[in-house]
Formats: sequence, structure tokens, C-alpha cells
Amino acid sequence: SFDLPRALEVLSRTPSVLESLLDGLWDPWLDASEGPDTFTPRDVVGHLIHGEQTDWVPRIRLILERGDSEPFVPFDRFGFRETIKDRPIDDLLRELRNLRSENLDYVRGLGLSASDFDRKGRHPALGTDTLGQLIASWVVHDLGHVRQVVRVLARQYDEAVGPWKEY
Repeated sequence: SFDLPRALEVLSRTPSVLESLLDGLWDPWLDASEGPDTFTPRDVVGHLIHGEQTDWVPRIRLILERGDSEPFVPFDRFGFRETIKDRPIDDLLRELRNLRSENLDYVRGLGLSASDFDRKGRHPALGTDTLGQLIASWVVHDLGHVRQVVRVLARQYDEAVGPWKEY
């Protein structure tokens, strides 16, 4: 079941996890992908920044202010591309850290009660959801992208491990 303090534990760690993995890496690591239309580690950071700006907190606000009377604005998964172009990874990681800190401070400041997590919102494609489901999705979204970054980084040495690949 959903528990806000547990969710905030994970959400507050994502920026530092990504900083540990990516800060100072050479571009070949940061710009590697799993193929066309997939995210590079740099893209993941840009995507998370874009979500901090346009997705999670705006949707929380909409649920609290209007409930499910108005659908969420659709999220553009690739809306980050122009804003991250030519920016160094340390700059992107710093922006993610700052935005996430501000957003989590906002959530903490709401003083949400258990009943608030049942308040309904409306996703444009998925239909009715709740505030608790939205915040839980934020956690799972973060963890999925951390997993993606690690997978893309590991794939860079997929063949270089030789016979060890079996393990």
C-alpha cells in the first residue's frame, strides 16, 4: 500500500544516485543507447528534469485543486530534447537535484493526510487515478529510469567481457 514517507525516501535519492553513476563520465557512456528511439543516460536526466517541470507536481496541483473534473495535460516524453542540447551532464544533474528538492519540499509542505491519497485525478489516456497512485507512479518511474541507465551503461561492455557474458 502507498506510504508517502517511503515514497519520499526513494524520490529524494534519485538525483544523488544518478550523480554517482553519471557525473564525470565521458560522452561515449552518456550518449550510448539501446537503439533508435531509446533514451541515453543523458536523455534520462533530461526526461526527469522535464517531468519535474511539467508532470508530477502540476498533476498533484490539479488533483488537489480540481479533482478529476479536468484531465492532466499530456506529457511529452521527448519534450526535453532541445533544452538539454549541448549542456554538460554536471549542469543537468544539478538542475535535476534542485528541481526535485523544490518539488519534494512542496509535497511535504502540503500536509497531506491518508484520505488525500484517495483524491481522484484524470489521466488523458488511462482515465481515473488517485493522488496516491500518481505519487507511487513517480517512484516507480524514477526506479525504472535508474534501472535503464544502469542497463545502458552495462551494455557498453556486453561483448568486451568475452566468455564471462555467460554469467
